[in-house]
Amino acid sequence: MLLKRVLVGLPLKTTQAVHERLSNPLALAVFSSDALSSVAYATEEILLVLILAGSAAVSWSIPISLTIVLLLGLLTISYRQIIFEYPEGGGAYIVAKSNLGEWPGLTAAAALMIDYVLTVAVSVAAGIAAVTSAVPSLFPHREALCLLAILVVLIINLRGVRESGRIFAVPTYLFIGAIFLMLAAGSFQILFGQAVRVFPERGAGSVIEGLSLFLLLRAFSSGCAALTGIEVISNGVPAFKRPESKNAAITMAAMAAILGTMFIGISALAYSFGVLPKENETVVSQIARATFGTSPLYYLVQASTMLILILAANSSFNGFPRLASLLARDGYMPHQMALMGDRLVFSNGIIILGFFSCLLIILFKGETHALIPLYAVGVFLSFTLSQAGMVRRWLVKKGPHWRKKLLVNGVGAVATGLATLIIASTKFLHGAWIVIVLLPVLIAWFRSVHAHYKAVAEQVSLGRDHRPPQPRRNTVIIPISGVNRAVVRALDYARSRGGDIRAVLVDVDKEETAKVEIQWAQWGCGIPLVVLPSPYRSILKPLLDYIEELLQKDPEGWVTVVIPEILPARWWQNILHNQRALMLKAALLFKERVILTDVPFHLER
Repeated sequence: MLLKRVLVGLPLKTTQAVHERLSNPLALAVFSSDALSSVAYATEEILLVLILAGSAAVSWSIPISLTIVLLLGLLTISYRQIIFEYPEGGGAYIVAKSNLGEWPGLTAAAALMIDYVLTVAVSVAAGIAAVTSAVPSLFPHREALCLLAILVVLIINLRGVRESGRIFAVPTYLFIGAIFLMLAAGSFQILFGQAVRVFPERGAGSVIEGLSLFLLLRAFSSGCAALTGIEVISNGVPAFKRPESKNAAITMAAMAAILGTMFIGISALAYSFGVLPKENETVVSQIARATFGTSPLYYLVQASTMLILILAANSSFNGFPRLASLLARDGYMPHQMALMGDRLVFSNGIIILGFFSCLLIILFKGETHALIPLYAVGVFLSFTLSQAGMVRRWLVKKGPHWRKKLLVNGVGAVATGLATLIIASTKFLHGAWIVIVLLPVLIAWFRSVHAHYKAVAEQVSLGRDHRPPQPRRNTVIIPISGVNRAVVRALDYARSRGGDIRAVLVDVDKEETAKVEIQWAQWGCGIPLVVLPSPYRSILKPLLDYIEELLQKDPEGWVTVVIPEILPARWWQNILHNQRALMLKAALLFKERVILTDVPFHLER
């Protein structure tokens, strides 16, 4: 408990929740780190595909980047409409479920949850890759470093939304400042002819495959990694200060403007400086080196990039638990996921996300390029479903300016739908099939959880045909193996509850049974002692048979079993005692009309 308080902090009162809400600058750091960090590798992912057609083909990176930025603008406008229509948060899941039905809603939720886990794994792996690039001796320990990074981010998020925002704000704004400084300096050098090209000549290069429409679409799908994470703000609207929707919309616009500028700026500088993908150096690093040389500003860009990549996982640690809480509220996930922890965050969701992210890191050995192909499929599917849901909402609800809103979401649905098909088809053989297979599995699990809760609700509900129960006979039995203080304590409790009380002794030793009968006559307070024969020395079977006999004699009655249990002072001392009480409880726990009452007798040290 002391360790928990040191790591997580003191509990917060429910009334303090309103004070834990985020200002716009803090919210930008908390919810946007994933989206903003993607500019560190999105351009590189485009170039890695285009270079297959030779270095001359990299010129296509500019129109592809512009197309992605256009899609970013379209999604931003669409999600701002969602923020105002659904101020309670929930994003794609709530929009799809309320407008398109259960199946589309669960599909959006499953897609987002998979993407959140992937975001943590990819971001942390990319950040640690930056560290191991600078310090090659750490490369063999990259998995352990990834797991440690996830653990640190997890603990910080368990401390609360506002506190995590304060911690993550510095590296987020440091990264934004460093990238904009690099873009400004690089643009200045290009405008005044001072730029030095990294690769002076751009010829045909080594052509692995021809420049085709499929290759361009594959480059586009890789670059769409820049758009992952932009939906997180719509999921977390309730975390903003009042007015929640207005502040969330402002933050969404600011995030999109910063993201779009950085992404197109990096792509433009990469083209202007003649940067090509290198195995041992990232594109951002090459641009920074061409701009600043090896000055401290270069290392500032690299350090801030490393920090933002690791901390990009924070967006998922905010989005995943909130989405899980909404699913739990609707009965599609365990109800524990909807419970807030000591620090007014959904602690269970945070821990579950951390666990599965660590599992991915272990399975893929912390390799970024092994995880990237799985990325973006889920989030674009959720984009499409949310936009389609809003189209239906405007058609049904209408309202002021509904035709303009319908046009925006309609275009968004078509654009993201095409992007989803492109991403799924071009990345299918490279790992996207795993996500496509996982989607129905996760949806099936959601529905099985919901079916269980529905069955429970039906069975425990008080329908019209139910009436208050009439008093029933209650037979109380106390299983004993001897007469001692623990038994007398259990007897005292049973007498306080009333009913037909009797002690039960299983006869496995005639001499010992005779001694117990004599002691019971003195200490039994007039309660009858029933002795059960056991020719095969079994303790449990004669007792269970006796209980079953009582139930059959009185089909409407209760049988309460009061179990005297001796509890040692130290945990390891349990192995020195028989576990008959435990075995009896296990045997009777699921028996109809049998109530178990444990009366502990605590031993002193």
